[in-house]
Amino acid sequence: MIIRIARHTTDLEAIKTFYTEILGLQLLGAFHDHDGYDGVFIGMAQLNWHLEFTTSSASPKHHFDEDDLLVFYPESESAYEAILEKIQTHRIPVVPAKNPYWNQNGILIKDPDGYGVIISALKIKNTLS
Repeated sequence: MIIRIARHTTDLEAIKTFYTEILGLQLLGAFHDHDGYDGVFIGMAQLNWHLEFTTSSASPKHHFDEDDLLVFYPESESAYEAILEKIQTHRIPVVPAKNPYWNQNGILIKDPDGYGVIISALKIKNTLS
């Protein structure tokens, strides 16, 4: 089964930059003016999931809280460190997670829409153990 997580945004370019340049995901595709919507597909080509972000004349009505998170597990320590360096270079604030588990096993940042994104060191910790 393939999974697509879709979300509406007001700033498609900021979202695209965040997920591709900061997190290192790939721009898999895009569309323009499809029944009034523009959008992008972001993920990794070899995996069976991707994120879709759309924009239109309608404003999003997001109702999320501190426990609504996207969690990413970098495959290596160098990949994790590269993401942390990009976060620092772009001056993206690291914020405390509501769930203490994530504070012990990664970091929480916010994407341009304010959604929580965890960069987890758990896979790396398990590899080193």
